[in-house]
Amino acid sequence: MASLRMHGQRWQARVSRKGYPVEVRSFLNRQDAERWARSIEIEMDRGRFVSPTEAQRVTLGDLIDRYIEEVLPLMKGARDDRIRLSAIKRNPLCRMSAAALTPARLAKFRDERLTKVTAGTVIREMAYLSIVINQARREWGVHIENPVALVRRPATPRGRDRVLNAEEQDRLLAVLRPTGRISPWMPPLVIVALESAMRRGELLALRWKHVDLNRRIAVLETTKNGDRRVVPLSSRAVATLASLPRSVDGQVFPLTFYAVAAAFGHAVDRAGLKDVRFHDLRHTAITQMAGKLPNVIELAAVTGHKSLKMLQRYYHPRAEDLALKLG
Repeated sequence: MASLRMHGQRWQARVSRKGYPVEVRSFLNRQDAERWARSIEIEMDRGRFVSPTEAQRVTLGDLIDRYIEEVLPLMKGARDDRIRLSAIKRNPLCRMSAAALTPARLAKFRDERLTKVTAGTVIREMAYLSIVINQARREWGVHIENPVALVRRPATPRGRDRVLNAEEQDRLLAVLRPTGRISPWMPPLVIVALESAMRRGELLALRWKHVDLNRRIAVLETTKNGDRRVVPLSSRAVATLASLPRSVDGQVFPLTFYAVAAAFGHAVDRAGLKDVRFHDLRHTAITQMAGKLPNVIELAAVTGHKSLKMLQRYYHPRAEDLALKLG
């Protein structure tokens, strides 16, 4: 039953019903308090009442923290996701209660972020927020609508098509020659990336027990799409791997993600290359492989792509080369 009482200068309505949490709310006048209490009781009678208490109590930042603690450890790529979610959490939006999140506030977040980062970054951040909110709605008893679903996403940016030519590859490898400041593992890492089209994460996760130089293959037990993949190795890749010392822990390239990112960025600057990222080595490798493996099924088997559409994002043939094939 609902009860009403004066609490200070306001009327406080309290609805207590078995099977539901106690709902309390204050109003300036008695009529509003009675009206609210009746509406809550009616929804409870119909079995449709959803308590907003938890959504009002927790902030978006609290939900992100819980997601990082409970969900991320079970996911592949948890390290990178943790970094990105922690960065999102620094935004003032994350200090709002979950119940206060509205499409208008998410749209403001989107517009403010677009002045500081690329559209691709904003799309990823909004996707993260949507995932966290849906997790809270479905499994944590936080009864709110997902406002991200009602907000227009920025236009998807055009995919990168940066491919390094032979001269650029030589310049990059030249500045990566081991010195006191450059890790001896960087040149072979780049060479194998160019020869195999493996992703950075796949290369750094590679262990010697997964490499068979006699059969010229590397087995990737877990990949980005979750499947096991066997990567054929070129003669250059085999020779490069055969020349490497074996680390104690069995890792082929005993480097961290951040060490590779820093060393590669410095090398790109020293080589005078423009707009080059480590992932562009994969674009370059796939484009070079396409000349040797014209059968797209064979090419996809090497790269790990499940669809021709995804493979097209990485294969960048030159129009002049296609003209020569036409005769």
